[in-house]
Parts: sequence; structure tokens; C-alpha cells
Amino acid sequence: MAEQTQHSKMWLWLLIIGLILVAVITFLFETHGWLAAILLGIGGLLVVFASSEMMIMAVEGFAKRKKMNSFVAGTLAGLASNIPELVMLAFVLIATPRIGFIVTVLTVHVGAAAFGLYSGVLPRDIEGNAHLPLPLVKLSTDLYAAAAGVFFSLGVIMMLMKAFSDEGVTNAFLSTRDLYVFGVILLAIQAVAISQLIKRFSGKHSPESAEDVPMESHNDSLMPIATIAAFSLAGLAASVVGGHSVGEFAGILVEKLEAAGYSEMFGAVILSIFSAAGAFVMIGTAHSKKKYNIALANASGAVTQVPFLVLPIAMIMLAVFTQTGLIPNLGVANAVIPIDIHTTSTIILGFPSMLILWKAVQDDGKVNWLETSSMVAIFALVIYLLVAHG
Repeated sequence: MAEQTQHSKMWLWLLIIGLILVAVITFLFETHGWLAAILLGIGGLLVVFASSEMMIMAVEGFAKRKKMNSFVAGTLAGLASNIPELVMLAFVLIATPRIGFIVTVLTVHVGAAAFGLYSGVLPRDIEGNAHLPLPLVKLSTDLYAAAAGVFFSLGVIMMLMKAFSDEGVTNAFLSTRDLYVFGVILLAIQAVAISQLIKRFSGKHSPESAEDVPMESHNDSLMPIATIAAFSLAGLAASVVGGHSVGEFAGILVEKLEAAGYSEMFGAVILSIFSAAGAFVMIGTAHSKKKYNIALANASGAVTQVPFLVLPIAMIMLAVFTQTGLIPNLGVANAVIPIDIHTTSTIILGFPSMLILWKAVQDDGKVNWLETSSMVAIFALVIYLLVAHG
């Protein structure tokens, strides 16, 4: 009991330490050298970790009250874990719109690689298969296929716009209208997916594991609504602070890397890794507690929620920032994102990543070692090609 109490309060100590580090670096250091940047990054990650713990506690309490299974609860927690990423991306988009767009799309590739790697540490049966929750097999695979179609069609259209533009300039950009249309359509897919997830899979559904069974509880053991709300609000606030701090650290790191001669895409990949820190921390936290379905929900959500939640919100933010004058246009009215080798390659190379994910999960609801190694190899190859030749 004492050990459980100590573990349950660890997030609070991490939150306090993280906030102290962030406050000291923010208010006492005028310039950020390597030491200050590293301490700021550590503080931000500690705050993000604490926020993830609070999110998990709130979602578990809510799921128990609503008798939801852990995968649905984990997916809802994963939606909230995108807030640090969106906060960080907002600052990046204002500072460098093109890089911010690239970073957003690269997060899909980084999330796919994380899913492939995480599938390698899942418990497996005697045949070497890791069994996946039914909602992931039945619903997330549809989102993988939809994302593959989105990346392929958008990437091809961008190449055609560039190839047939007058002197390679006219119409070789995505306008505010394009971004609004893309953003609204993609968000609509996410809204339908969440509604279907809750409607079809929040209850009992021939569970693959004991985690899938909604917990039956007496009313006296349920977390009060006020406590759930308090954990949720505190987790959201902490995620904003942590996300901003991690974003500042990542920005400093990228500046140092570019000054050292590393490519622009290498810095963008680093930024995308840190932008997804909230999801990665939640995956690790849930896995350490043997809550594999919550971890899987976040690993899958780190892939599906980028093209249908993070990317469309980033697109809409770019359009709004351009129209309000926070970021300049490209010299043409309402021109926001240039169509070049970097923006196009990050989009179209999302197609093979989503395709292999769909195939690996959809065929039998399991992931074997060949599928795991194939996913990791393809994701690593795509990221390498983007960094080396993008």
C-alpha cells in the first residue's frame, strides 16, 4: 500500500520539479545556452509527464463511471495529449510557417515509427503474435487507409500543381482557401471516427483481453465528477506549459543543429519528435503500468490523430494567422504554403507508411515479428529519405 501511495504521488513531485526548472530558466536566464536549453527541455518533459499522469487518472475515472473499456478511454486521453503538440506547433507556425507545416506532417512518420517499435515490446503468444484490441483492428485500420488516400491524392495534386504552374511559380502554393477546405474535411473524418468509436466499442465486444471488459464498480468506489474535472483541467494546463517549454527547447536545438551544418529536414524531424512528446510519454506511462490497451490506443492515436486532428488544425491556424497578418503571405494574396520538394515529399511519403500499417493490422488483428520488422524498416527508410534527400 505504501509503495502504491508513493507511486501515485510521484507525478506531483515531477510536476513541482518541472515547473521550478521551467520558471527558473524562463525568468532568470535572458539568453539560452546549451545548459539552459537542456534544463528547459527536461523541465518541460517532466511537466508533460505529470500532465499525462493526470490525464490518465481523469480518463480512467470517467471510463469507470461510463463503463468504457480501456482502449476507448485511452483514445480519449490521447486526444487530450495532443494539446502540448498543438501549443508547440502554434509557436512554430507563427515563427516559420513552412517548417511548421513540414514538422506537422513529419509527426505522422515519427508516430508510425513509434507504433512499429512499440509493437515489438507487446506481450506475444507462443506463435510470436501480439494480439490487438478489436477497436484498433476494426476502426483504426479504416483511418490508416483513409490517411493513405489523403496523403497520396494530396501529394499527387501538389506535384501536378508544381509541374504545370507557369514558370514554376504561379499556383505553386496552398492558399488560405485550400487550407480551410482541407482542414474542415479532415476534421469531419476525425469527428465521425470518435463518434463511431464511442458508439460501437465503448462497451463489451468479445474482448481480446481482460482490459477490454468495462469495469463494474459500486458507486462508492467511483471517482467524483469534480475530481475528474480537476484532474482534466490541471492536466490540460500543465500540458500547455510543458508543451511550450519543450517547443522552446526544440527550437533552440534546431538552431544549433542548423548552425552546425545539419540539413533543414533533420531539424524538422527533431522538432516533430519533441512535438509528439506528450503521446510518447503517455504510451510509456501506460505500458509501465501494464495497461497495454491504453498504450496501444495512444500509439495508434499518435498516427491517426495527426492527419485527422493535428494537421487540419494546423492548416486552419496557418490560414487564420495569414489572414490576420501574424505571418506574411508568399508575395501573392492568400498564398501560405509553397509547393516544393520538402513540403511535397513529406506529404506523399505518408502513403507507404499508412499502407504498411493498414496491411499489418487489418489482415488478422495480430502483429507478428515479420510485420513488426517490416514496419520499422519502412518507417526508418522513409525518415532517412526525407532527412537525406528531402
